[in-house]
Amino acid sequence: MSDPSNPSPEAPKIIVDSDWKSQAQQEKQRLADEEAKKKADAATGEGPAAPNAPVTMSDLIIMMATQAMMYMGAYHAPQTGKAMVALDVAKLHVDLLGVLKEKTEGNLDEDEDKLLTGLVHELRLQYVEVSETIAKAIQEGKISPTGGPGGNLNPAGGAGGGMGGGAGGPIMS
Repeated sequence: MSDPSNPSPEAPKIIVDSDWKSQAQQEKQRLADEEAKKKADAATGEGPAAPNAPVTMSDLIIMMATQAMMYMGAYHAPQTGKAMVALDVAKLHVDLLGVLKEKTEGNLDEDEDKLLTGLVHELRLQYVEVSETIAKAIQEGKISPTGGPGGNLNPAGGAGGGMGGGAGGPIMS
């Protein structure tokens, strides 16, 4: 075993010069400036690092639309890497957005109204398209209408499963 106080000649030597120190100081200052900016953005409610920012109507609309898209297979389940389809749950979220649109008529600002109107329209079109595609795939025998124990895929959005590929619909790749 070698003596740590007497390094071997093969051990690399660390040379710290003023240029290296200058670069390290600049990097340290850059990181401090970035952190200060993040804190300032959070305090003003701007930027992605605003954990205490107030929740807006647009946030609610986008969250509900994301849920609808998730259950129409737009996102892959992290556990399986496959798309998750539960049309009855997707339809529920699209219908909830429709109710929200109806009940908030005249009470939204222009941007919120455009967002909600556009998303409801687009999600309804996507729902029909996904439902027809799945019905065709079932008819052709490419996928099974069951998504697990007791679950079924119901393009009409009636009775059937619930959450995800277990009891609410198939998991598709």
